[in-house]
Amino acid sequence: MTLDMPQPRGALTPNRPLADLTWLRVGGPADWLFQPADQDDLAAFLRDLDPAVPVFPIGVGSNLIVRDGGIRGLVIRLGRGFNGIAIAGDTVVAGAAALDAHVARKAAEAGLDLTFLRTIPGSIGGAVRMNAGCYGAYVADHLVSVRAVARDGAVHDLTAADLRLAYRHSEIPEGWVLTEARFRAEAGDPAELAARMEDQLARRDASQPTRERSAGSTFRNPAGFSSTGRADDSHELKAWSLIDAAGLRGHRLGGAQMSEKHPNFLLNADGATAAELEALGELVRQRVRETSGHDLQWEVIRIGQP
Repeated sequence: MTLDMPQPRGALTPNRPLADLTWLRVGGPADWLFQPADQDDLAAFLRDLDPAVPVFPIGVGSNLIVRDGGIRGLVIRLGRGFNGIAIAGDTVVAGAAALDAHVARKAAEAGLDLTFLRTIPGSIGGAVRMNAGCYGAYVADHLVSVRAVARDGAVHDLTAADLRLAYRHSEIPEGWVLTEARFRAEAGDPAELAARMEDQLARRDASQPTRERSAGSTFRNPAGFSSTGRADDSHELKAWSLIDAAGLRGHRLGGAQMSEKHPNFLLNADGATAAELEALGELVRQRVRETSGHDLQWEVIRIGQP
């Protein structure tokens, strides 16, 4: 893409390969990668950018397949200027680039319970966009408001109600970039909260392929709720159970594989391409439809050109 681009204070890189910025380590180049210095830099850049240029915020790439042909347009990746965490009273304000796990730990140290974030991969911006949840709690249960920069560079404050949060869903206008989120949390004993998070980590590591190249849960649960971790949790309509029943635990296509340990985790097991990963995902969807009648919906975001 040949354009006269605005000149930001942050880093602007043409033809930037994206594979090393995603957890699955796949994907072609972006026409441009912009890493703004701070919110003012981001707002000024978007204000001056040709409105015809598509904009794609990508976070830390934990829930993302970038296709092999890359992305035509501008990819925005927030960094140090957007990872602050501030706590006052029962309120936690986190930058969109702050890691979910880090926010959970900092809140717990201050005696505030956002422990559900501890085992969710990625950063706060992505957690808000996907209304991330775990162990029966969701972003929607705690979110008060967000700040975002619109495609025209204007800065907006939105309430949680404005986002219309639902299971793995929010309504944020295309091209808008979340820059921070404000949460309200219940008080708890820091030691008890720390112990709860250690238990969550142990359970996650026992059931999920945390040492493999994955993007977390691949498909949404048809029942529309996350695992609660409780003894009475129902698994019949969990995506992993439907994939397992379809005989696809450990199934491979090229370098892509559905995890043996957790069948709803799509792995880059051996130099997979984005095309192989997406094709395996579509094969899983087809087989699950045939065996159970359920139409699994992607939770992993797929963007770019084939």
